[in-house]
Amino acid sequence: MPEQSNDYRVVVFGAGGVGKSSLVLRFVKGTFRESYIPTIEDTYRQVISCDKSICTLQITDTTGSHQFPAMQRLSISKGHAFILVYSITSRQSLEELKPIYEQICQIKGDIESIPIMLVGNKNDENQNREVDRSEGEAMAKKWKCAFMETSAKMNHNVKELFQELLNLEKRRTVSLQIDGKKSKQQKRKEKLKGKCVVM
Repeated sequence: MPEQSNDYRVVVFGAGGVGKSSLVLRFVKGTFRESYIPTIEDTYRQVISCDKSICTLQITDTTGSHQFPAMQRLSISKGHAFILVYSITSRQSLEELKPIYEQICQIKGDIESIPIMLVGNKNDENQNREVDRSEGEAMAKKWKCAFMETSAKMNHNVKELFQELLNLEKRRTVSLQIDGKKSKQQKRKEKLKGKCVVM
């Protein structure tokens, strides 16, 4: 398959069981699966707007195990943006992101121009929380990346996560909204602007 320049590749990394696939499936298909099925590597495509034209958002959902270092390196070298997912119920899963982050830095070099999102998933399971929100924020600050807590299960911040990641892209204008179609809310707001209402 020839390399398409209008693909925008987002790679999702994280330990096994933190909910990478759940986040991606919730975003792409709007579904949530209770059972855990380990991923080797899946790629999902979503049409998005990119510099006022249409391009494909290609989301690579990577394996949570470290058995495939070559695949990991390839994913990093081809990726345009990265989502690093840990579970707020597992301190270990946050620790496991450190070598991945370091590898992104090694392979990509200038990390400040690359959109990276640190994501604390499963924030619907507050009673089992091992990682405070403030710790996630501190790690993101240290890594100079954005931070968000999500819940794939409750569909909390899932779309926002991908939109926020695309907003971090400085070299192109990338948006989940296709060809400048505005949401109904935006249209309504604009309609209401400039109208006087006499009470």
